[in-house]
Amino acid sequence: MPLSPGARLGPYEILAALGAGGMGEVYRARDARLGRDVAIKILPDHLASTPGFRERFAREARALSAVEHQNICPLYDIGTDGSVDYLVMQYVEGETLAQRIRRGAIPRLRRSSSPHRSPRASRPPMNGDPPS
Repeated sequence: MPLSPGARLGPYEILAALGAGGMGEVYRARDARLGRDVAIKILPDHLASTPGFRERFAREARALSAVEHQNICPLYDIGTDGSVDYLVMQYVEGETLAQRIRRGAIPRLRRSSSPHRSPRASRPPMNGDPPS
């Protein structure tokens, strides 16, 4: 069920569709409580009614909430409104990955050649990691 501008999911008012893929539809929305724009990902109807996909969506929320990294949008909220499950994340203004790829190759990150590199340095910190 694509959402139209003006539709509501809990305290969030849908402003515009941002994109859709195999596992969800993403919308720009306004958080009425905090007065900020957010990104909302919903589980489409055809997946919500398929066994296992609601649990997979919940696992995605738990995994996202466990990671803190400057290149990963934080998870603000999760919810269900009627039969619609949704994740609420930081809205980041800018180009999509598809737009960026059309501009040309994305430079690779350089890896440190230091043999004393921490194994944790190769992944984003997760909640529960000891401070570095």
